[in-house]
Amino acid sequence: MSENLIEIRDLSVSFNGHTVVKHLSLDIPAGECLALVGESGSGKSVTAHSILQLLPQAGTLSTGSIRYRGKELLGADGNVMRELRGNQIAMIFQEPMTSLNPLHTVSRQIGETLLLHKGLTGKAAQARIIELLELVGIQHPKKRLKAYPHELSGGQRQRVMIAMALACEPELLIADEPTTALDVTVQRKILLLLKQLQQRLNMSLLLISHDLNLVHSIAQRVCVMRAGEIVEQSNCQLLFKNPQHPYSRLLLDAEPAGEPLPRDTREKVLEVDNLRVWFSLGGGIFNRHREYLKAVDDISLSIERGKTLGIVGESGSGKSTLGQAILRLLESRGSIRFKGHALDSLNQKQMRPWRKQMQVVFQDPYGSLSPRMSVAQIISEGLEVHSDLDKASCEAEVIRALEEVGINPSSRHRYPHEFSGGQRQRIAIARALVLKPALILLDEPTSALDRTVQKQVVALLRQLQERHGLTYLFISHDLAVVKALAHDLIVVKDGKVVERGASHDVFDAPQHPYTRELLAAAHPGFN
Repeated sequence: MSENLIEIRDLSVSFNGHTVVKHLSLDIPAGECLALVGESGSGKSVTAHSILQLLPQAGTLSTGSIRYRGKELLGADGNVMRELRGNQIAMIFQEPMTSLNPLHTVSRQIGETLLLHKGLTGKAAQARIIELLELVGIQHPKKRLKAYPHELSGGQRQRVMIAMALACEPELLIADEPTTALDVTVQRKILLLLKQLQQRLNMSLLLISHDLNLVHSIAQRVCVMRAGEIVEQSNCQLLFKNPQHPYSRLLLDAEPAGEPLPRDTREKVLEVDNLRVWFSLGGGIFNRHREYLKAVDDISLSIERGKTLGIVGESGSGKSTLGQAILRLLESRGSIRFKGHALDSLNQKQMRPWRKQMQVVFQDPYGSLSPRMSVAQIISEGLEVHSDLDKASCEAEVIRALEEVGINPSSRHRYPHEFSGGQRQRIAIARALVLKPALILLDEPTSALDRTVQKQVVALLRQLQERHGLTYLFISHDLAVVKALAHDLIVVKDGKVVERGASHDVFDAPQHPYTRELLAAAHPGFN
């Protein structure tokens, strides 16, 4: 048996009298990976932040014991914790873009850790930074030293965060949802990287995730949390073979299920031919030999009424640009026909009457819903612009839309921050639905949500499609969600369609290597 690096006993954490972690006890053995799994709000991150004493002091009450190699951390002196953080215990966060300083280069940010804890400067620091970037798989590390976070992809930013965390060779690395914001292929690479580093450096790893299936290949032990309590602790393989608690079984079965509704229609709602969106990169004297980023390059597609077309690909493949171009939110070249009417030649004023019939639901409901407006104001805004309904009729439509998406209409005067992530996405769907559109663009509508909530939202979208004959343009990198909703599929890479066909055909017998790579990343057992 390995000795315990961290021992947590009877930990309870309250914020302003509201208890979020309740009498929690767990051990993190030296050199092993422990996964802490549960939905948003279960207390996972609060538990992890308690280890490094990163919780806000005002209004926070923590009781119990957290020991690192026998040394009590709960209530420890600030100097003790500063010596520990980043040195013996390091942490990487869910969203690297908000964790990295946008004004500092990669070299400066990693170098700061080396300076504070190791006293390294100059050439010695630079050599160590390059070594760390190579360790986490950053290609051409010397060229990345002067790069800023916005110049890196999501996967590269997360690798830089891991490099910073490993700078002082910590004994424990806490990874708080390190792959949630990443594509499936990048998720797989980051998890494999963490597993390799943990074994190579013989460090302990506390992996926090809301996706129980995601931790299967990396963790030795799993703790399942719900409502601030651990409901099951087990060896990873045993838990997957025979979960004991109903909540563990719920998380294991949280993969979006079902198939797209059968539809026999030949009425075309949308037809797109040879659509192009090219962004100029400059270059060339007198604009000769100008270079372009071909975000969307000669893509054609069509959707029939009541069906869902899935658009699949990694970040940067051109999916969202394609969707925005179809809705005429971006300048493009090519033919766009909606219900038989040409939209590609219309200006923004001429497009306005068509906006009512073409709605969109975005990836992050917290970012797409105005924090200064109540739910009723958010949903009724479209009605005020696109209809002549009086105030009472508008309110009746808002109530109907909220009931359809499963939100209690009595909460319509509350604000977005008062709702959970899944509830906010339901509100965003209600905002699109209230105008009775013919086409809804769903741009990664479930990727920011827990698996169990994803499953609920997918079921809701299917119900609404059946009830109203809605046509969906569904953009996603999550193949499990796409499989549950899409009748047809196009796979996009570098602005081009590399594969298309009926959804079940593409899933059962993918033809292109890129499609097979996406499937293998989402389902490790796929060949």
